Amino acid sequence: MGQEAFKNDKNTKPKLTPLKIDRHQIKSDKKGWRGYFEVFIRKFKTLSFLFVLIPIISLCLCALAISLTPAIALIVKVHGFLKPMSLFVFSLGMGAAISVSFFIFGVTLLVVVPVFNFILPLKVKPWRGNWRSMETIPWYVHNALVYIVRYMFLDYITPSPLTNMFYKLMGMKIGKGVIINTTNISDPCLIEIGDYVTIGGSVHILAHYGQKGFLVLAPVKIGRGANIGLKASIMGDVHIGENATVKPHAVVLPKTRIGDGEIFG
Repeated sequence: MGQEAFKNDKNTKPKLTPLKIDRHQIKSDKKGWRGYFEVFIRKFKTLSFLFVLIPIISLCLCALAISLTPAIALIVKVHGFLKPMSLFVFSLGMGAAISVSFFIFGVTLLVVVPVFNFILPLKVKPWRGNWRSMETIPWYVHNALVYIVRYMFLDYITPSPLTNMFYKLMGMKIGKGVIINTTNISDPCLIEIGDYVTIGGSVHILAHYGQKGFLVLAPVKIGRGANIGLKASIMGDVHIGENATVKPHAVVLPKTRIGDGEIFG
């Protein structure tokens, strides 16, 4: 947790030693209801998972329902118009209406989900600690919202300005002239991409990782003009310098620093 404790010795100067933290502890260092809540989710793991998961699922279903509304309205309208016509014309018209309505749904979803992400009083911040903590809930909700767009629509429009727009609305800092040819992105609110960066196909970028049983949320920064090769993986707490290159299939581990113009992998 970044904390340290002094270990005194009569014959030597004080030494700094890491403060040990029990990742399996059930007790919480928080006060009030936050502390009781953390004890609950650590002690009753399965029950607490459902307790937290149900509101998140409800939130995602609400976002989907709102996004589907204009698409369904179009289908109903076209259905009423085509109903008196022949089977062939009716089927062709409904097929076209359903196809168009899918993209209407997707584009609406690109806007509705970021609105939900913005109005929720849950903000993701860099952090390290027990997976079952209050700090992990905003992270979980943020990525749940990202993933419903990712798995339902984003693959159909990547790469495009709409992809960049969505990630910007979700909190990612993106410079001008950036090409993002992947949807394998988690924690966009903790990612910063400079001008004229190219992110290759199927690249994985995630601003978190697990370390010795702890969850670590740490920003990723990619400098101006960098190039990230096909299927490379970039993990949390990685800084990539300007005009640097990450080779295809390379794995950039946490805390890696790639200098300006450096070729990695």
